[in-house]
Amino acid sequence: MISGEQLTGGDQCGRITIGMMAPDFEAITTHGKVKLSDYKGSWVILFSHPADFTPVCTTEFVEFSRRFDEFEKRGVKLLGLSVDGLNSHIAWVRDIEEHTGVHVPFPIIADLDTKVARLYGMIHPQISHIMPIRSVFILDPKMIVKMVIFYPTGVGRNIDELVRTLDALFVVDKYRVDTPANWQPGEPVLIEPPHTQHGAEDRMKEGYECTTWYLCKKKL
Repeated sequence: MISGEQLTGGDQCGRITIGMMAPDFEAITTHGKVKLSDYKGSWVILFSHPADFTPVCTTEFVEFSRRFDEFEKRGVKLLGLSVDGLNSHIAWVRDIEEHTGVHVPFPIIADLDTKVARLYGMIHPQISHIMPIRSVFILDPKMIVKMVIFYPTGVGRNIDELVRTLDALFVVDKYRVDTPANWQPGEPVLIEPPHTQHGAEDRMKEGYECTTWYLCKKKL
């Protein structure tokens, strides 16, 4: 269930950009049929992998699964995807559990016709005309795209960084502030710089931790 009007905000190739409404879809998964819009009200990480029964993808799924409770306590839903069939997905998650002892608790989309992968620009023809690359899309509770990242085929994702990014997005959305490089929860955040000369002069007197008039931090 995909409509052309749902691509409003992206380009004609189906490329998803930050700030646009995530295109809705309905798909078969290892947990039954799902509709993306059913996740409205929750943060979502939609991510793709090139293929089941492959080394890098297996390590990623193990780590996503081990960290599942951390995502859950943040109200974040995980939704995986590849163009492998449903039976392949089921066999793979069973194999993962058998050989690593880790249960995969989130659904995996069986995107055999590649509709979802193409809708979200997960297939990069320079790499493959069939298999998706490692893509990550973070969606907020309104289904607005907040982050998009693509990884090379041979580079496994850093789950720590995805968790850190989520925590930063939560703070930015709630407090209307920014986070500096390498920010971790509990550290000072950045405040918006002043937009007038008078404001720049006053900023240094306002009690913030300022390096200069446009670079000031505060504790939440």
